[in-house]
Amino acid sequence: MTQTILVTGGTGYIGSHTCVELLDNGFDIVIVDNLSNSKIEALRRIETITGKAPLFYQADITDAAALARIFQNHSIDAVVHFAGLKAVGESCQQPLSYYRNNIYGTQVLLETMAEAGVKRLVFSSSATVYGDPHTVPILESFPLQATNPYGRTKLFIEEILRDAGNADRLNQSANPWQTAILRYFNPIGAHSSGLIGEDPNGIPNNLMPYLSQVAIGKLPMLSIFGDDYPTVDGTGVRDYIHVVDLAQGHIKALQYLLSQPANAAVCDAVNLGTGNGYSVLQMVNTFIQVTGQDVPYKIAPRRAGDVAACYADPSLAQQKLGWKAERDLTQMIADTWRWQSRNPNGYH
Repeated sequence: MTQTILVTGGTGYIGSHTCVELLDNGFDIVIVDNLSNSKIEALRRIETITGKAPLFYQADITDAAALARIFQNHSIDAVVHFAGLKAVGESCQQPLSYYRNNIYGTQVLLETMAEAGVKRLVFSSSATVYGDPHTVPILESFPLQATNPYGRTKLFIEEILRDAGNADRLNQSANPWQTAILRYFNPIGAHSSGLIGEDPNGIPNNLMPYLSQVAIGKLPMLSIFGDDYPTVDGTGVRDYIHVVDLAQGHIKALQYLLSQPANAAVCDAVNLGTGNGYSVLQMVNTFIQVTGQDVPYKIAPRRAGDVAACYADPSLAQQKLGWKAERDLTQMIADTWRWQSRNPNGYH
């Protein structure tokens, strides 16, 4: 029997790529998204790629009544939870909206799931929960200490999930929480079809969409925030991962949860990264080499909440989920550029 997965934030960048992988792996999906940072056109593109039209509800995860109706209308087997605000800089300026959307929204989702008896969840966490790590590469056992409100929302949600799981263990629940917490590093790239990709509202917050919008002429110049970090060339180092590899990590996590005995409480956190760190300048130079496009840039002051270097030790994901990243930086950049050059205005 086909299993049905509810995907919150399923029209967003990572969500849409994961929906494609879910459909291609034989799952039925129901998407809920408030479209605050995504476009309805993504649904049509998902259907074009997969040949299957996903069910869609435009709703906010803070709306308990709307979520309850979805669970009443559909027999949901598990939830993949992407919905949330996600810009580090914006979170420093608007912390209360981040706490409401991300933490309260997740609480409403979890309460609705529990009422419906659906307690399998794959949660979209982030490497920001490690704060400024004492060393790299980063292991899942490192201390958790977010340095900005966005990271704190992810960390608090992780703690909520751990507390819910521990309570079920103590109470010897017959239907305990089974959660996989996926700590992403820096997703870039796009589906190889060029039909879906990252389409942020307004000025992009992340390096790769900003870089590609400069290359296509939508933006005049790239600002590199800080060149005095203790790194190979003074610019920030990150672990960039292809969004399709990341999406496939969610499939592996879901299959892992679905394979557990129904009465087994599970709450596992794993890194999804490549294990390779690249600096901003290395990314710019590789982008120029791969695409042949010019990218003017300037050095700007450091951004609040940014750390010097952040890259994963991804070995636990391979050991526990049977997952590892397959796509290299050249493919990440080539796929980014295909999406950007074919869709210069995103989904518009």
